Amino acid sequence: MTTKNKKMKLKTHSGAAKRFKVTSTGKLLRMHSGKRHFTGTKAPSRMRKLGKRIEVNPADAPNVRLALPYGLS
Repeated sequence: MTTKNKKMKLKTHSGAAKRFKVTSTGKLLRMHSGKRHFTGTKAPSRMRKLGKRIEVNPADAPNVRLALPYGLS
């Protein structure tokens, strides 16, 4: 009995899967940092901005894409 060699499946980095989102157009989104503690000293408008997602820096995008080989939506 012979078996054919198949290409191995790529594993998604589980930490990256929790931190990044790929949009339907292919953009990578991430959450702002600085919203975990010392929130009482930050202005409400600043806290609202920190709660929204922002696009990943183009310099970091290739590394994030390697961690998410199948793109998570």
